[in-house]
Formats: sequence, C-alpha cells, structure tokens
Amino acid sequence: MSKGRYGIHGGQYIPETLMNEIIHLEECYEQCQRDEAFNRELNRLLSEYAGRPSELYFAKKMTEDLGGAKIYLKREDMNHTGSHKINNVLGQVLLAKKMGKSRVIAETGAGQHGVATATAAALLDMECEIFMGKEDTQRQALNVYRMELLGAKVHPVTTGTMTLKDAVNAAMREWASRVSDTLYVLGSVMGPHPFPLMVRDFQSIIGKEARAQILEAEGRLPDAVVACVGGGSNAMGLFYRFLKDEQVRLIGCEAAGLGVETGKHAATIAKGSLGIFHGMKSYFCQDKFGQIAPVYSISAGLDYPGIGPEHAQLHDMGRAEYVPITDEEAVAAFEYIAKTEGIIAAIESAHAVAYLMKLAPQMGKEQVIIACLSGRGDKDVAAIAKYRGVNIVE
Repeated sequence: MSKGRYGIHGGQYIPETLMNEIIHLEECYEQCQRDEAFNRELNRLLSEYAGRPSELYFAKKMTEDLGGAKIYLKREDMNHTGSHKINNVLGQVLLAKKMGKSRVIAETGAGQHGVATATAAALLDMECEIFMGKEDTQRQALNVYRMELLGAKVHPVTTGTMTLKDAVNAAMREWASRVSDTLYVLGSVMGPHPFPLMVRDFQSIIGKEARAQILEAEGRLPDAVVACVGGGSNAMGLFYRFLKDEQVRLIGCEAAGLGVETGKHAATIAKGSLGIFHGMKSYFCQDKFGQIAPVYSISAGLDYPGIGPEHAQLHDMGRAEYVPITDEEAVAAFEYIAKTEGIIAAIESAHAVAYLMKLAPQMGKEQVIIACLSGRGDKDVAAIAKYRGVNIVE
C-alpha cells in the first residue's frame, strides 16, 4: 500500500470493526476535496468564523533584544477558540455532517482541541463528547469548563497515566463501538490513514498564509520555520508549504520535560524507536519490552509518546530537524515573550519560542525566522505560577 504511507511510516493498523468505516471516511474525504460547495463553506467558516488569515507579526523587540535574525510570529493564538485547532475541526465536523453523522467525539490533552471540537459541534448542531485524561482535566480545568459551556460532555479518563495517550485510547474504543452515527475528530497528524493526511491538509493553511505573508513583507522566503511538536499538527501545517523550498530549514521542538536523560520527557525523535501504536507506524517512546513508555511534559498538549508519521519520514530524510526543549527552557520562554512582546503564548508554543531564542542570535541580521504561536496561554498561567512557586487564588 502506498497511499497513507510516509516512507516506512503511516498505514492503517486498526481492528477489523473499523476497517469499513476508515475506507468510507477516506472515500468521503476525497469526494469533499473535489466538492466546490464543501470547500466554499469551509473557506467561509475559516474566514468569517475562525478569523483567518491569522496575522504574521514582526516581533521587533525580540529581534532587537536577541540581536540576530528577523523574527516573525505566525499568530494562530489569535484564531477563534485561541489556537490552530479550529482549522482542522471545522473541516472534520463539516465532513461528519456530509457523511450523515449526528455525533462527533474527540480526544484532548491541553483542552484546545476539545474546545475547538465542542465549538464546531455547537455551531453545526452536532452532539459532542470529549475524552480527556483525568490528570489533564485537573491541570486544564478552565478548558474543561469551556467545553461544558459549549454543550459537550467531558469524560475524564482514569486508565494508564491519565493523560493524552489514554484519552486517544478511550476515544478510539468509543468510536469502534459506535461508528453508525459518530465520527472521531482526531486532533493531530497521527492515527490510521486518512487522519494524518486530512489533518495535515486542513492545517496547511498555516504555511500557505505564512509563505504568502513573508513574501509580501520581506520579498523572500524565511531561512527557518519553527514550531512545537507533540503529535505535530501545527508544525506539519506550517512545514508542508515549505517542503519543496530546500533552503528553508524546518525545525520541530519536542518536549524534553526534565531532560532527555532523566526518563521524564516526551522527546520521541530524540529517544524513541520504531513501533506501531494508535493505528500507525511511527516513532514512539517505548520500554525495553516494546511497551509504550510513560512520558512527561509540563505541557499537556505535548505529553504524547509518539509523533505523526509524516514527521517521522521528514526526520528519516533529514528534511526536518527535531530538537528537545526542557520544561525550564519553555517556562523561561513563556515569561520572556510575555515581558518582551506582551504575548502570553501557550506553554506548547513556548517550546518553539525557547528554540527561537537560541537560534536567532546565531544568525545574521539579514536572515529571517518564522515561529508558529500555536495557541494562547491563558490556560497555562496557573500552571506556570505553580511551577514558579506562586499560589494563585481565583
């Protein structure tokens, strides 16, 4: 099978009960790609509802302070619901309606994908249920309340480490038990084909806009684009439109937690190995017996033991670079961009900012970097305060 494969990665490693539904989903998605009415409606929602195009902001103060390359920030945090997740869910929930479904389910880690899915479901009159690790419901309690306000039912998942991996397990089990009226709206470029392809396509608007915006602003392509990577949806959305521009470095920043040598991290490329999980072949953090290993990050959205199969292929090809960023580096970057540019970025995005702070001073003043701010950081303020030993009483 070549379709749905990214080199040796990707595929459809799923139970037989899901096979017909996956084939049906792939066929419906291919039809929608050619359907002018579907694309017109999606583009209208992205423009009038989600607020696209998102801004490409020249970070003048960071550029001057860091003393190297010009820094631009792709402001996905300014989208409706506060992250890039809305790009993908509007596409998938529209697709669900086209397939005749009345119910969508989703997994979420930091809560941003859950909030976006609940939002699109409310807008398009779909029943919505969200699966979220119990640990994440506690560290992202604000987003749980937002999902419930939007009419979604949130299921705290109490198995395993009670984080994103376990939420995906629960959502997949639920989908397998009820495919007749339900579509699983997957939140990242992972899972069985066609999910990595669909999510990449829906998120590629990030790179499409960024490419046009930087050509208008600077009259040239950037020297590097940088984004955080868990499953990798915002990064793949940014990278995709630059894949053929070989002079543009593609850099993904993965969660090193307490450090890649401590065992307390989610740095899949740095420390993972080839395996099969959640319906795909890719790189995963595994123990010596090949079992999926517990992972850790201060960021609930990056706290996942694998990476999307297209990222794994880009790593194998040497087309993209993947670098680990620790909790401490990300928290320092979270504080830096707030004080320097007046932007409270998501702790996920702060991993990209942290590497930006290392890279920019090494580059010339005529060079250009674009970093993706995948989401806003309101949800993370209490966690950052706790990390710094500050007790916030709401």
